[in-house]
Amino acid sequence: MANMIKPAIIVIAYNREESLKRLLTSLNNAIYESDDITLIISIDKSDNEKVFKAANEFDWKHGIKKTILSDENLGLKKHVLKCGDYVYEYENIIVLEDDLYVSKNFYSYACQALEFSMDKQEIAGVSLYNHELNVHVREPFKAIDDGYDNYYMQFAQSWGQAYSKKQWHEFKSWLDNNDSMDLCSENVPANVSSWSDKSWLKYFIKYVIDTDKYFIYPRVSHTTNFGDEGTHAKDSVSDLQVMLSFVNEKKYNFSSIDESGSVYDAFFENIKIKKAVSDKLKSLGINTDYEEIGVDLYGYRESISRRFILSSKAMPYKVLYSYARKLRPIDANVLLDCQGDELFLYDTLEKDYAPKTDDAKRTLYNYKALNIKKMLDVIRYRITGK
Repeated sequence: MANMIKPAIIVIAYNREESLKRLLTSLNNAIYESDDITLIISIDKSDNEKVFKAANEFDWKHGIKKTILSDENLGLKKHVLKCGDYVYEYENIIVLEDDLYVSKNFYSYACQALEFSMDKQEIAGVSLYNHELNVHVREPFKAIDDGYDNYYMQFAQSWGQAYSKKQWHEFKSWLDNNDSMDLCSENVPANVSSWSDKSWLKYFIKYVIDTDKYFIYPRVSHTTNFGDEGTHAKDSVSDLQVMLSFVNEKKYNFSSIDESGSVYDAFFENIKIKKAVSDKLKSLGINTDYEEIGVDLYGYRESISRRFILSSKAMPYKVLYSYARKLRPIDANVLLDCQGDELFLYDTLEKDYAPKTDDAKRTLYNYKALNIKKMLDVIRYRITGK
C-alpha cells in the first residue's frame, strides 16, 4: 500500500525521559514502507539532562534522526508552534508529545488521512487520537457508526496530530492576527477558554470554530495518552488511555463532511441530529430552521441563544417532547426517537416548571460496571490517593 507522501515525525519533549523512551520505542516498532523517514526530537531546555541523553542515544531504525535542544526555555505554546513550523521544510508532518504511544499502523493512517484531506478546505488537520471521553464533562463519548473509518470534530487535537503545509499555514496566518483575542463566547466551551495562556491548543480550537473547519478523526485510535506527570499535569492519570489499533495494514475508507453521519462540534455534540429535532418539531406542527435549534445533550453549555433547545438539563421552559437516555451513544436516542424522560426538547418562549432529572441514573448509564463497593473504592482513592 504505497504512500504518496512522506511526513516527517516531530517529537516534542521537555523533562520526562522515561516517557520519551517509551514513545521512541513505539515509533521504532511501527511499520514503515521505507527506511528514509525523518525523525526530529525537539527538546525544550530544562534541568533534566537525561532527556537529551535518551534522545541522543536512541537508535532510529527507519531513517534520519535529528536531536534539537533549545537554547532557552520556550514553554509549551512556543515550543509546539516552533515544531509545527517544520512543515515548511518537510511539506507534511506528524507531531507527537512525549507522553504518547503510537500504534504499529499510525504512519500509514496519517499518510492516507493527509492525502485524503489535501484538497478539502474544511479539514484543518488530522487527529491520530480517537476520543472515548467527552473531555468537558468527563463522560464516555463514542461517535455514531456511519460505516466509514473516520468522523469529524470541531476540536483540534494535541494527542497525536498531522498537518499538510497548507493546513498549518492557514492556522498560523489566523493566529498572527488573533493571538491575544478573548476566547470567551457561546460557541467556545468554557473548559477550553479557561485554559492557561500557555496553551496553543485553545487557539487552534477557536480557529476551527471561527472558520467552520474540522479535524478528521479515526474510529480506532493510532495514539494513546499515558497522561504522565509533567508541567501541565500534577499526577499520572489513565482516563485518557484509549484502545489502540492493532491493524498492521489497511486501506482506510474516509467519508467527506457531507457523506458523514458523524460530525461533531466543539462540545462533542453531533450536529447531524438537528435534522431529527427539526423533523420532530414538524410532527408537532412547528416549522423552524436549524438556526433556531440548540443541542446540549451533555448539559454542559452555559447558555444557548436559540428558541428550541434539546438538553439534559432541567430548565424552566415548556417541554415539547422528551427522549430517553438508554441507547448508546447518547445521540442515538434522538436519531432513533427513543422516547423517555431524560433529554428534553424545550420551547424557550414558554415558561414552565423545570422537569425532574436523575443524576444517579445518568451516572449508571455512563459507567456501566459501577456498584456500591466500586463507588466507595473510587471515593476512598480520590480522598486518600490509596
